[in-house]
Amino acid sequence: MDAAFRAASPAAMAALLRGLGTLDRAEDAFQEACLRALAHWPERGPPHDPTSWLVRVGRNAGIDRLRRHAREAGLPTEHLGPATPDEEDRRADALDRTGLGDDVLRLLFICCHPDLAPAHQIALALRVVCGLSVPEIARVFLMGEAAMEQRITRAKRRVAQAGLPFETPAPRERQARLSAVSAMVYLIFTEGHSASAQESGRKAPLCLEAIRLGRLLAQLFPEEPEVLGLLALMLLHDARAPARFGGDGAIILLEDQDRRLWNRAAIAEGTALTNRAFRMHRPGPYQLQAAIAALHARAPDVDRTDWVQIEQLYGVLADMDPTPVVILNHAVALSRAKGPTEGLARIAPLAQALASYFHYHAVLGHLLERLGAREEAHAAYARSLDLAPSAAEAAQVRLYMDRLAAPTPVSPQ
Repeated sequence: MDAAFRAASPAAMAALLRGLGTLDRAEDAFQEACLRALAHWPERGPPHDPTSWLVRVGRNAGIDRLRRHAREAGLPTEHLGPATPDEEDRRADALDRTGLGDDVLRLLFICCHPDLAPAHQIALALRVVCGLSVPEIARVFLMGEAAMEQRITRAKRRVAQAGLPFETPAPRERQARLSAVSAMVYLIFTEGHSASAQESGRKAPLCLEAIRLGRLLAQLFPEEPEVLGLLALMLLHDARAPARFGGDGAIILLEDQDRRLWNRAAIAEGTALTNRAFRMHRPGPYQLQAAIAALHARAPDVDRTDWVQIEQLYGVLADMDPTPVVILNHAVALSRAKGPTEGLARIAPLAQALASYFHYHAVLGHLLERLGAREEAHAAYARSLDLAPSAAEAAQVRLYMDRLAAPTPVSPQ
């Protein structure tokens, strides 16, 4: 049910904000609807359209709360909605998907108000639009839960104090907020794409929602190469979804995937969008990542992947966006193109910044293993196992450790 709530969150929150007028009212109404679903769905079964059900129940709860406040404090009643319950139900049931897309974008643009710091914008969108928990958002930012709770609280307070209207920003305002909105769309996609095999069925709608929003952004900003790069990147990643898990739910790494299962139509579209974006001669992080994904997608197998070009693209990306995770990815590509010693040298400065990051220790173990440092590799894999965010990723690390424990074959004399 938690996964179902998260999948419905972007559309439901947007519709509730349109109907109730403020972010706090919409969030309270959505939470109330989720609580009622927890009470009713297990007994009666889930509704045919969970999003419409949550919007209807949340909207009615929000209107009831507004009416109580109006009676108690004489508040204005402009957001109380239509007088008849039938009209309320009709509006909730008749959720037009095209209009809903505009609603979700409006909600994202509200979260991206320039009065909020960029990190606050993204944290607020992950909480309000995607429905992520505070611990989950803290992991995205690699920071403590208490600090993230304060950041989200301050962002919501700022939005409430500003009284931001629920309306499409003017063109100049849209342009100013575009970078943050793009980041949020990609984070929505990542939340769905990073799901385990058990969750992927219910979280897949997040990927589809993010791609749909990416298409809407591309229609609004057809001459923005980074918007095209963002859409291309999501399409190229999503194209590999059918091959990412085995029948037992185990993760299948890119190098071991059955490439015949990849969605060639999505790869062709993503590659074309990447080429179109680069022809505008304004490169950016999304375009570079899309170009890397396109090189992986076009390679017949891992051995014939153009690692030299991928390493060069990651080098440019690391210069442009020198975050620890980008540098870690560059180190992997560097190890493929020039050897594990080069990769180890690249990640050496990241030990402190990524001390609690699962993938850092997995990469470290892999590079040490390739160099023949079996004991050091085992220690790195053990630390990675401690930090594994899911059972599937833990199982993958155990395979690495089992491989290390196997006796080394003796070469014939």
